[in-house]
Amino acid sequence: MNASMPAQDPTPRRVERQETPVMFLSTADEPDAITEAWARLEEIVGSLQGRKFFGVFGPPDGAYRVCVQVRDDDDATLGGLQSGSIPGGHYLSTTVHGEPPEIYSHIPTRYAELEQAADHDTTRPSIEFYRRRDEIDLLVPVKAR
Repeated sequence: MNASMPAQDPTPRRVERQETPVMFLSTADEPDAITEAWARLEEIVGSLQGRKFFGVFGPPDGAYRVCVQVRDDDDATLGGLQSGSIPGGHYLSTTVHGEPPEIYSHIPTRYAELEQAADHDTTRPSIEFYRRRDEIDLLVPVKAR
C-alpha cells in the first residue's frame, strides 16, 4: 500500500440503505465551498455528539449537500437549513480510513473506482457517510438487480 494513500476496504460491497431524513446546506461541488459549508453546518448544529453526517452530491442538480440526519428535537428552519432526504436503495460501497485533511483528497479517485465497478444508477446521488473523522463510507448508487 502506498503510504500516502489512506487505507480502504479491499473489496467494494453491495449494501442497501433506507431513505434517510436530513437537514442540509447546499453548496458548489468545489473543495473550498464544501469546507465552508461543513463549518457552517457544524456551527448551526452545535454539538456533533451522537449525530450522523453525510455529504451528498449528484442528481438532481449537481450540487453538494452537507447533511445531518434529523433527530426528533431538531428544528430544520434554524440557521437556514433545508429539509430533505437521502434516497434509499442499493449502493456499492467502500470505506476509506486516514487523517483529515489528506483523506479528503482521495475521495474522487475512490468514487471513480466504485463507478467503474458498478452498474451506476445516475438518477440518485452518491453519498459520503462520515462514521468518524478518520473513517468515511463512500457509496455509489447502483441499479437493483
